[in-house]
Amino acid sequence: MGRAIIVSEQDGRADARLTDLDEGLLDDLGTVVEVAYSDLNYKDALAVTGRPGVVRRHPLIAGIDVVGRVVESDDPRFGAGAWLVLTGGGLSETRHGGYATRAHVDAALALPLPDGLTPARAAALGTAGYTAALAVDRLAADGVTPDDGPILVTGATGGVGSIALLLLAAAGFEAHALTGRRSDYEDYLRRLGAAAVVDREDLSGEGRPLQRATWAGVVDTVGGEVLANAIARTRPAGVVAACGLAGSPQLPTTVLPFILRGVTLAGIDSVWAPLEARERAWARLARDIDGAVLDGLTSAVGLDHVIPTAEDLLAGRTHGRIRVDVSGG
Repeated sequence: MGRAIIVSEQDGRADARLTDLDEGLLDDLGTVVEVAYSDLNYKDALAVTGRPGVVRRHPLIAGIDVVGRVVESDDPRFGAGAWLVLTGGGLSETRHGGYATRAHVDAALALPLPDGLTPARAAALGTAGYTAALAVDRLAADGVTPDDGPILVTGATGGVGSIALLLLAAAGFEAHALTGRRSDYEDYLRRLGAAAVVDREDLSGEGRPLQRATWAGVVDTVGGEVLANAIARTRPAGVVAACGLAGSPQLPTTVLPFILRGVTLAGIDSVWAPLEARERAWARLARDIDGAVLDGLTSAVGLDHVIPTAEDLLAGRTHGRIRVDVSGG
């Protein structure tokens, strides 16, 4: 019998616990996977600590990412023994996720393990790395080039931010990293490729609708006033890729940056992105991420340490990527 972190509803509140896995709980979705790895993202941390807004079905196995070997599949792309990578697609929201030793998944949005990545490194990248790649792909698709000026990355010590810095540096961009922990992490961020480190206080609080044009693009994981001020400081025809709400889901801004500077606010949906976008994003990750550097910013935990580590993540006591070794503990 395997194990799983299952989120249940107790007295009207969500309660997550590591327990034995009854495979009868799993849905029949066409593909059976022996899960080797998952990872810990912001949404995962919300789910396993009982915060609302992620899990919409109870009981539900948490974990928005799955990396494992296929046991059987109705998808001809996946033979028995093949490695499969699935991020998002309703996992840990309405479908059972990757914090279990076995998963039943719909493989329509899954990918074979990308060439050049080990299973452990694919899991270390996970949704965060894939989301960062989607954001950088969007900047490029909208015509932003290194010659246009620097790119701001907010929440730069987090999973998405860390990988975004690596990808931007690899693509030749001048990346600026925004963090509220500059004294602790400036050296770390510069090692990831940041050309400048910006204190979060510089973009906090209510700012003017239009400010000094500084950045040609933004990868934002924070939302709220930070995002509003970043938009106000984006250069004419710049692109802001919004992919997170670690600070706030609110956006207290005006239309002025959009109608006076032609700024584009581009939403990044990593949950339901189509297969083609996923393939492009993972190809960028496999090509541009140095495995040794990724290993250096990745820590690993077993299933038994996911919940306390999630509390640390939400409290701002972690940085980089956190891989979950599902089959190892």
